[in-house]
Amino acid sequence: MFNFSSDDNIRAQEFFEKAIDLDPAFAGAYTALAWARSQAGAMLQTLSLADAQSSAEALARRAVALDPADAEAHSTLSLALWLRGDYQGALAEADRGLAISPNLSFAHATRGAALIFSGHPQEGLPAIETAMRLDPHDPYLASRLGHMAAAFYFSGEYLPALEAAQRAIRSNPKYPHPYRWLAAALAQLGRSGEAKEALQSAIAVAPAVFRRYVRKRVPWMRPQDHAHMLEGLRKAGLPEE
Repeated sequence: MFNFSSDDNIRAQEFFEKAIDLDPAFAGAYTALAWARSQAGAMLQTLSLADAQSSAEALARRAVALDPADAEAHSTLSLALWLRGDYQGALAEADRGLAISPNLSFAHATRGAALIFSGHPQEGLPAIETAMRLDPHDPYLASRLGHMAAAFYFSGEYLPALEAAQRAIRSNPKYPHPYRWLAAALAQLGRSGEAKEALQSAIAVAPAVFRRYVRKRVPWMRPQDHAHMLEGLRKAGLPEE
C-alpha cells in the first residue's frame, strides 16, 4: 500500500480482503482496506472518488463497531470523513482515537488535516508537527509535509509553504500533491521562471491527479481555498479553462 502505485494498491487490497475472509471479526483488516480504498480513489484513481469514499467510510465504521477501543479504526474513520468534507465528524473521530492512544501519529495527522482544510490552518500545523515528531519514518511523510505546505499557503505564508513543499518532494518525489503547492507558492513569491518549471513538474508527475485537483474542487477543500490555489497556479502559467 505504501508504494503508491496502482498495481501495488490493488495487491494490497487483495491481501486485506483475504485477511477479512480468514477472520471477519479482525478490525485491523477493515481499517487497512479502508486506507487502501481511500488511496485508490483520492490519489491513484483506480476507483471513482465517490465509490472509494463510500467504501472507505463503511469499512472504517465496521472496524470501529468490531473494536471500539481501536484508536487506528477511529483515526481511519476520521480520514474517511475528512475526505467527504465532514470536518466536524473527522475531528470528533480523531479526538476519540487520541483519547484511546494519545501518541498515535495517524490520529494527530488526520486531526491536523481536518483543521487545515476547514479554515483553521494555524491550528492544524501543530497537530501535523506532532504527528511527524511521533513517527519520523511515517510512509506518509510526504503527505504530512504537503499538508503543512497547504496550511502555510492558505495562511498567505508563501515562503514556508515553498520550503514545506520542497521537503515533501525530497521525501518522496513520486508523491504528486506537493508539486502544486510548490508551483503556486513560487508564483505568489514572484519567482515566475521557477514557478513555471514547478507547474510543468506538477502536471508531468501525475497528469490525471493534477486535472482532478485543479479542474474540479475535491470535497475536502473549501471553495475559497481552491480559488486561492488556482490563483497561484494561474500566476505560474496555468491557462484558463
